[in-house]
Amino acid sequence: MRQISRRTMLRGVGGAAFLAGSAAVLPLFGTPDRRQDPANCAATDRSSDGRLIVSNWPEYIDQPDEGYVTTMDEFQKEFGIQVDYTADVNDNNEFFAKVVNQLGACEPVNRDMFMLTDWAAARMIQMGWIQPLDAAKVPNLHNNLISSLQGLSWDPKREFSAPWQAGLTGIAYNKSKVDEVGSFTDLLTRPDLKGRVTLLTEMRDTMGFLLLKNGADPADFTDDQWQTAMDDLRRASDAGQIRAFTGNEYVQDLAAGNIVACEAWSGDILAAADPNIEFVVPEEGLMIWADNMLVPNQAEHVANAEKWIDYYYRPDVAAKLAAWVNYICPVVGAQAEMEKIDPELAADPLIFPDDETLAMTHSFMALEEFKMREYEGDFADVTGG
Repeated sequence: MRQISRRTMLRGVGGAAFLAGSAAVLPLFGTPDRRQDPANCAATDRSSDGRLIVSNWPEYIDQPDEGYVTTMDEFQKEFGIQVDYTADVNDNNEFFAKVVNQLGACEPVNRDMFMLTDWAAARMIQMGWIQPLDAAKVPNLHNNLISSLQGLSWDPKREFSAPWQAGLTGIAYNKSKVDEVGSFTDLLTRPDLKGRVTLLTEMRDTMGFLLLKNGADPADFTDDQWQTAMDDLRRASDAGQIRAFTGNEYVQDLAAGNIVACEAWSGDILAAADPNIEFVVPEEGLMIWADNMLVPNQAEHVANAEKWIDYYYRPDVAAKLAAWVNYICPVVGAQAEMEKIDPELAADPLIFPDDETLAMTHSFMALEEFKMREYEGDFADVTGG
């Protein structure tokens, strides 16, 4: 239930998603006077005092148990760094609200690192609120990051961000109720699925697939392509093909047979452990996402944060973490290390997708704030968010 617990916490744009807040209004931080130059907004580094302050999502790091030493405990012992770790990132928008005024004014947020999802990380980087990482101090990041999380438009060289964990969005269906559902075209048009399908309230996931379905690239599309995809979604919704737009409650509905197919997150399906529920790579491809480690302006322990990043990109450490959280491990070499921990997990494609699967993944392009609001408004008009 670890994945379910965390997914429930990630209430996203229009509902519950890994990428963002509810249909609530996004914080207004895109004004020019709030932009910063990270080079002019850096604190004196005090890493020699042996401290590191980290904010992360709930249920997203291994926990102590009898006879088990956590990765964080091992980090503290190896480097002599005391980590003040808090699971206080419950929602990207909510966290923005905590730190927007300070970051917009080049003031400290009393954290050396926090983890945010792709779109939120991109916005902070665009605003100049994140300190660059010294590549020489995080060689494991650059040597071991899986290829599908490299070269993103908003941080192509990973100068400001390092994925903590990742996940896939695809299709799930109940094989005891319906024949295999292999594409988004199936979800939106098959007569036997009418009224028994759910899509996600996360705009970037759902619209990523609608863009792919219509031959557009979610990482680089035009307004015309967006409108074509929106029209496609609207037709399916108006025709009654879609039962609802949901967060991760689709898992229970799918298991109960209330729905027979849906858009789904890989971690949820792995956590459900239901032999009747199959996760499918759609013919259109997969959406991939990550939650990213970021070092904010005015962080006082940047060097220690870089040690943390480099440490968690060691394959053996990454495997130990992945064995607990069960999301996609972003570290090359961790699968071989997982063989020593749990061969069954090492063979799980929802933790270690093969190269062929990763080659089918797509990310959603970073949006300027005005465009983000426009697109989310379009989406909410259809989904009721």
